[in-house]
Amino acid sequence: MPFAAAVLSLRLAAELVRRYRWRRAPELLAWAASLACFAAASGALAWGAAAGWDDRVFRVYYLFGGLLTAALLGAGSLLRASVRGAAPVALVYAGLALGIALAMPIQPAVTGMEIPDASEHLELVPGRLVALAGNLLGTLAAVGVALAGMRRRPLGNALVIAGVVAAAVGSAAAGLGAGGGSLFTALAAGLLYAGFVSPR
Repeated sequence: MPFAAAVLSLRLAAELVRRYRWRRAPELLAWAASLACFAAASGALAWGAAAGWDDRVFRVYYLFGGLLTAALLGAGSLLRASVRGAAPVALVYAGLALGIALAMPIQPAVTGMEIPDASEHLELVPGRLVALAGNLLGTLAAVGVALAGMRRRPLGNALVIAGVVAAAVGSAAAGLGAGGGSLFTALAAGLLYAGFVSPR
């Protein structure tokens, strides 16, 4: 299931890039990057489920799933709403997230077959705190822009909100294991993509 979620998310990201080449709307690139992060995190999840978790796989999973996905989703929504400064702030945040993921100390080392709990391996500052801020602000931006545009594009914005909810449920449902969480990831990717491209 994680591998299927990775393939689906990557395919939808590629479709958004194709649409960007036709329309040149910057939000499409940010949304494509967000779905590509879904794919990378799902790929790490598939690797961990198949071969066991270690620090390297956890860093990939945490970077793309914990630090980047929601933040880039929110950046795309702000770009759609023509918010000035959203693109450079998103680029700076992405660089910060990459630096944190590469440099953060992981204690104790990640092992085993279960999805690691970040609170057991990472200090609050900076990794978990930055992830919390990126997820919170990205989610608020995506949902806020969707609610503000509900009259103009009710179906598309409702699908975006549903996708955000599905992603949040998948993140919170660690007890479902890799398969259950990936099911929500795939659902979220599909709903978000449908919301991004819906004309209504």
